[in-house]
Amino acid sequence: MNLIQKIQAPQLKSDAESFNVGDTVRVHFKIVEGKTERIQIYEGLCIAMKNAGIGRTFMVRKNSYGVGVERVFPMNSPRVEKVEVVKAGRVRRAKLYYIRGKIGKKAKIKELLPTHKTEQGAGAAKA
Repeated sequence: MNLIQKIQAPQLKSDAESFNVGDTVRVHFKIVEGKTERIQIYEGLCIAMKNAGIGRTFMVRKNSYGVGVERVFPMNSPRVEKVEVVKAGRVRRAKLYYIRGKIGKKAKIKELLPTHKTEQGAGAAKA
């Protein structure tokens, strides 16, 4: 392990959030206003992720009063309390920048439905 990795190791978060591009996420972000701290919740579509070690970031887009708002969050920041997945999305791209030009129903992402294989269903298919 080189010197840079030794310095970055204690700053990495151990509980890595498991979400992907296309998921609707709820980010709990700590805001410091003077001496007070509060948690602000930012909910939107994850449209991009950049994986660069300690510099990992993800971009979340939401519509606020008819205006598209994007925000980049550092994954390993101590200000990001937690990231909840509200809805898993099914996408075929790594970056969803094309969503910026879409309006209304065209800006929707299909929902990823979990697949459950049962023993009985698998046996019936073979017969």
